[in-house]
Order: sequence, then structure tokens, then C-alpha cells
Amino acid sequence: MKYAHLADLHLGSWRDEKMRTLSTQAFLTAIDQCLEEKVDFILFAGDLFNTSLPALDTLKIVTKKLKELYDKNIPLYVIPGSHDFSPSGKTMIDVLENAGLLINVHRGEIIDEVLHLKFTTDPKTGAKITGVLGKRGMLDRIHYDNLILEQTDGYKIFMFHTSVTELMPIDLEMVESQPLSAFPKGCNYYAGGHIHYPNLVETKDYVASYTGSLFPVNFHELEKYGKGGYYIVTYENNQQNIVWKALEPMRHQGLNLNCAMKSPEMITFEILNHFNNQDLKDTLITIKLKGKIQNGNISDINFKHIFEQLYNQGAYFIMKNTNKLQSENFQEMKISNTNPEFVEEEIIKEHLQQQDLFDKEKEFELTKQLISTLNTFKKEGEKVSDYNKRVIEEIKKSL
Repeated sequence: MKYAHLADLHLGSWRDEKMRTLSTQAFLTAIDQCLEEKVDFILFAGDLFNTSLPALDTLKIVTKKLKELYDKNIPLYVIPGSHDFSPSGKTMIDVLENAGLLINVHRGEIIDEVLHLKFTTDPKTGAKITGVLGKRGMLDRIHYDNLILEQTDGYKIFMFHTSVTELMPIDLEMVESQPLSAFPKGCNYYAGGHIHYPNLVETKDYVASYTGSLFPVNFHELEKYGKGGYYIVTYENNQQNIVWKALEPMRHQGLNLNCAMKSPEMITFEILNHFNNQDLKDTLITIKLKGKIQNGNISDINFKHIFEQLYNQGAYFIMKNTNKLQSENFQEMKISNTNPEFVEEEIIKEHLQQQDLFDKEKEFELTKQLISTLNTFKKEGEKVSDYNKRVIEEIKKSL
């Protein structure tokens, strides 16, 4: 038996068209590679899209590729992630499942406030697959606190989309998480998503992993990893082999420059000199500047000339980050996390209980739901009045 474990593509997360194209290409390439590997099925552990109602052009591309999997009899088993999930219950995952293009394995029923999960059996291999959907702000924890897993024999896979303590990277170790022991025991593989950090942990009771994002979803991830990836898992003669496959639709080259005590003119020169005479054809460039510059302002750095020169050298796309760059007239604003979702959660928690309408946990849950509901776009061809009415109705459901 051979299968692939993918997660966290967040199609639609990039605003720039060129970056959206690369993100989509990563998905298409990953599926093509899975076909070449002749996998029996594919797992996607949440956040295929960046919103529960993705843009039509993105959806058309994904649907066409999923139809190719369907025609070749390769099932796609998914769980909704924290971005796929909608508080109103509406999600594109359901639409694609109704079209027969994927199978949502978050199945079960709640009896006496306890979630009884049931397995979905892959007809070709006999593998049994189940999982728990992801919600923002650890709102999915209630499922793990009250969870019973169907008892059955055979090779079993448990999919999750949540923060797991043993799998967290050092820079996110202070983020709220739960231990692997919160998961039911007895499965052969625990396929994770949510944290964009590739990691594999094997203990006495668990073999669990994060694939990392299939393609970086922001500047920080692009600078840190430069690429995405996924796992290929083979199981033969009671032996399990797990291999991470890097996925890089375009070469990346980054520059991290300390600008302390340097003038804007010197910074401009050093950036141009770093990339001088390099072949940058079809290369993704990231430029991160930090420190306090001397004798000038950030706006005095000649980014226009820098970008023109690098594009003339063939660069595909250039991004700069000056968040940690200061001039002598400004002070840096510090924030503990770079992940927007975690920053959002920190801000909400900081301002909880200014009104006593709800208890603290309920207020946090409702705030996250309202933010998720409001994070929706006007559909193609939708009238403004209809869009406003739709959003208001979604808010009423949350309330």
C-alpha cells in the first residue's frame, strides 16, 4: 500500500497573481507526482483553500485536477481545516464531496456530548481512515476531550488539524496546543495539518506528522523554508516507511541584510551588489532588512531602482520585508508572533471580558466565529445588496 499525505495549501492566500499562480502550480505538481508514484489514495489534512468559499477561477482549476484523480480511481480523503471550516456549516469541501471528487472522513455522531468517530474504508487497500476537522483558536479541542473511536481491525489512519505539543517548532512552543495523548490510540499513522512546519514524531503509541504547507503562504514561510512538501507513506509486510518530498515550483533566493548604522545609499548598493551578475531567471526573490539605519529614512532606500535591476536580470517576483527596519525617527513595534492567525488570537485574548455578556471561553469562541464569518468575499456576479444580506444572515446564525 502506498499513499500521499498533503496539507495546508491555502489556495487563494496570496494577493499577488504571480504568487497565486505558484501556489496553484504547487498543487497541480503534487498531484502529478502522486500519479507518477502510483499511490493508492491521497490524504489532505485540512486547508485546501484559504476560505470556505474560494474564488471561482481557483475552484475551476482544482475541480479539473480532482476530476483527473477521480477518472484514475485514486480517492482523495480530506478533513476540513480551520480555513475550510465555516461557522454556518457552509464549505466548498461539501460541494466537492457531493460532486464525488473527494471524501470527507470527519464522520460520526454525538451521543451524550461525546463524539463517536467512524472509519471510512478505502475499497482498494482496506485502509480505514477517520479524522477530526479543524477550527480556529483551538475550538476543536472539545472534540478531543470527548472522543470515542470505532473499534476495528486493520491498517488505520487518524487525520487531525490542530496544534500538537510534540510536533510544534521552537518558535511556536508558547502557542496553545495539546499533547499527542489527547488522540485515540491504536492507529498506524496520524496525518496532521495546521502548523506549517514539517515534522515527524514516532513514539510507542503514535506515528504522527505535520507535512508543513504544500507551498509557503506568506513572506515568513517563504524566507524560512523556500519550498513546501508532503509525505509519501508505504506500508508493506507490516513495515511502514515515511518519506518527505520537497516541492519547489520555482527556485527561491533570499537576502537577509543587517542595515544597522548604514545609510540608505549604502543599503541600496549592498542589495544591488549581492545580486549583481547573477542569473535570476525564473527566481523568486525575498529581501528582508533589519536594524536602525543612519542618516536617512526607510523611504530613502531606492527600492524602485533595485526592483528594476533585479527584474532586468530575470527575476520572476520580488518581495521585501522592512518590518524590523527602523530609521532614527521611528521606533520598532514588537509583537510576539509572525503567524497572522496566532497574532489575531493574542489580540482577542488580550481584550476579552470588557463586557460581561458571556463567559470568557464563550466570548472567545464567538469572536473567532464572527471574524471567520466576516472574512468572506463578494462572489463573482453577486450584487452588493445580496452580498451584504448574505453576510448579515451568516452573522445572525453565529449569534
